[in-house]
Amino acid sequence: MASLAQPATRLPNSIGRLRDDQFGYDQARHLLWRAGFGGTPEQIQTLVGWGLERSVDYLVNPSRVPFDDARTGKFSSSIYREATEAERQAYRRALQERDEDTLARLRLERQRRERSDREQMREVQKWWLGRMIETPRPLEERMTLFWHGHFATSFRKVENSYHMLRQNEFFREHALGNFGDLLFGIIRDPAMLAYLDNQRSTARQPNENLARELMELFSLGEGNYTERDIKEGARALTGYSFEGNDFVFVDRNHDKGSKSILGKSGNLDGDDFVRAILESRACSRFIALKLYRHFVSDVPLAYDAVPADRRTFINRLAATMLESRYELRPVLRRLLLSEHFYHPSNMLEQIKSPVQLVVGSVRSLLTPVRDLAILNDALDLMGQSLFMPPSVKGWDGGRSWINTSTLFVRQNIMAYLLTGRLPQGYARSAETQRYDSEPLLAELAKADPAAMRDPGKVVDYLLRFTLGRMPTDARETLQGFITGHGGRITGDIITGALMLVTAMPEYQLC
Repeated sequence: MASLAQPATRLPNSIGRLRDDQFGYDQARHLLWRAGFGGTPEQIQTLVGWGLERSVDYLVNPSRVPFDDARTGKFSSSIYREATEAERQAYRRALQERDEDTLARLRLERQRRERSDREQMREVQKWWLGRMIETPRPLEERMTLFWHGHFATSFRKVENSYHMLRQNEFFREHALGNFGDLLFGIIRDPAMLAYLDNQRSTARQPNENLARELMELFSLGEGNYTERDIKEGARALTGYSFEGNDFVFVDRNHDKGSKSILGKSGNLDGDDFVRAILESRACSRFIALKLYRHFVSDVPLAYDAVPADRRTFINRLAATMLESRYELRPVLRRLLLSEHFYHPSNMLEQIKSPVQLVVGSVRSLLTPVRDLAILNDALDLMGQSLFMPPSVKGWDGGRSWINTSTLFVRQNIMAYLLTGRLPQGYARSAETQRYDSEPLLAELAKADPAAMRDPGKVVDYLLRFTLGRMPTDARETLQGFITGHGGRITGDIITGALMLVTAMPEYQLC
């Protein structure tokens, strides 16, 4: 008996381009959520009007879009600094003379600097969250967040807010650039060197942390290197350190002996180590898999456990990466243009991370930002505190984002954004920053003015925009809410409807 399955429903494993006539409202919405942080109905329609190619080119070429955010200049680079020789001598003298007053004064000064640095880290967190909300270059910030989770580094250990800020700027500079440049840069990054204890790695006592994670988590994946590669890589990275805010190579600490890493031999240093990694075919496949997990589907990180049709697509992405000599823009462009990316099985199935939920809700629903400190606290409670991933592995993502505790916070933070309401009462911004839902309905009013008097049409419009689908039970809930309040479409009614929608399980997906 012939199969009744339609070929179009099968997941295409080629990297073929989506046809122009297949790029409509749902596909534009999908693109904005996956390659950014969502979009308003107007922005979705703008992309539909532009078409697939122009929409993708807009996203993957952020430098063409002006955006001046000069606020990084307000952060201090000198909260922590190297002690001067005079200060070191004074400290040693106080120790020798048991000068408790001087030692107490020095301890108080250190504690003051630590408090100031923690305060600055909170300001840096708010700055980045605000930047993600405001940027007209969403894929740039999305990739900056991706690299932050990939090259995971935490302030809790680094304890230097300016180093974390510098690393963040480095990720943004190379967000859609060359992966090789990211690897060459990360072995010189003060935050990473401190996080993985490489700043004191010497020929006599090489530290293996950076070498191990450079291969296992940052470039090759498990099973594509040996323990000897780790030991030899650690020797190659000896002497890679920093002073103050800058990388330094301490020649006297570097192991100048012959080494063998991933089949490459000689008096190898950190750059030779990175070159050996980039020459391994496992590297392009591993990074293609990580990008696929981030943008397309939450497949297993173990390549052999990935379904065959998805592996084929990942292999073609990896081939594109090799063809472009590790340039990321061509890889992302092919991915975002592909029929595979827009297949129904890949749409509306990723759980929004806390950052996606908060940033995406502000950007798409046009809610007031209200208080970035409260939003940051919510991110922490939901498991994604910026600049503080839980380990060098970064955030697990996927289903780990959702449990009874985090769902409660997710609903509360949506209530706060829409109404200003907090669990303990209303924030002061509730009256001064009232949510205006009218702009969300502008596209419907423009296309069909009569629809504004039809609760059914308004409900369908809202559900397609907010959820990407129109579940029967959701439609009945919203229509019952509107008709139960007189059937008139007012700003308060729409806000109430959005409160219901954002509490639905489907709202957690994109």
